[in-house]
Amino acid sequence: LKLQRLFEENRDLLKLAGLHGQMVGGSPPMRALYDQIKLVAPSNGRVLITGENGSGKELVARAIHENSLRASGPFIKVNCAAGPRELIESELFGHEKGSFTGASQQRRGKFELADSGTLFLDEIGDMQLTMQAKLLRVLQEGELERVGSSDTIVVDVRVIAATNQDLGQAIGAGRFREDLFHRLNVIPIRVPALKERKEDIPDLALHFLRQACEQNNRRTKSFAPGALERLSAHEYSGNVRELKNSVERLVIMVPDEVIQPADVDRWLNLGRQPGEAETAESSFYNPELTIKEMLTNAERAFILKALQDCDGHVTNAAKQLGLERSHLYKKMKALGIK
Repeated sequence: LKLQRLFEENRDLLKLAGLHGQMVGGSPPMRALYDQIKLVAPSNGRVLITGENGSGKELVARAIHENSLRASGPFIKVNCAAGPRELIESELFGHEKGSFTGASQQRRGKFELADSGTLFLDEIGDMQLTMQAKLLRVLQEGELERVGSSDTIVVDVRVIAATNQDLGQAIGAGRFREDLFHRLNVIPIRVPALKERKEDIPDLALHFLRQACEQNNRRTKSFAPGALERLSAHEYSGNVRELKNSVERLVIMVPDEVIQPADVDRWLNLGRQPGEAETAESSFYNPELTIKEMLTNAERAFILKALQDCDGHVTNAAKQLGLERSHLYKKMKALGIK
């Protein structure tokens, strides 16, 4: 009963991940995933989540945490591929003042911050081997030392890891420790790609539509008959993340309150044949708009596309667009892009 109540309270989170399963229908792959989460969430077992980029691995991790006995504790995320070893080590385990150049004060690591909660290790397959050995020790012993300290700190943390890589191949290539793999892979969960559950696209698209209208200060919009079918016909190589970004683009770029199939074709390029060029006129020209409005729409579209290509990483998007990071932030604020 408690688990069911938690799922009811977190319905929006589950829908965002596409994890509506038996609660509101859903595809067979998602019902199976929903059942797995119900079994896994109340335990303390470590979980290794695999799946393509954008398939919703972090959202699965959050769903597990929010429906666990640790739900009142923190959910802390770490990107294991971000930065050199020294920074990742400090990020995970913390450091003492003066332990290395730039360590101007003591800092608690993510393991300490996640005490009594859940630590989500994203992109675990990209972690360097030296850091893998240090992580293995913490998982084995449940204790750590900050960088520059010999004092032992005991932590109570549930670890959930995620990767889009084949760790079996990484082990064979010597890029990932087999003993760490077995420590993390207590409960394996695979998140299906969106192409494996296309029947979920309409529900997800409607959810993202409401969310995008609210976040972008747009009037409530709807899809005309046929528009959802056009969305469902698209092959989303970027999975749920690409679908979410595509719906947000429609909300921003379509001035009408009802999104038509032609709008979907225009802004998602669903109507073009492979290799057919799309002209600037067909993309952005609208006789009902002023030239300033058309230019604003074009600028917004280019920025959204760059952010989508860079998985929301503003610094990388700025490089792709040839802008300074601060300049891109100013443009995003002016254009209402969050």
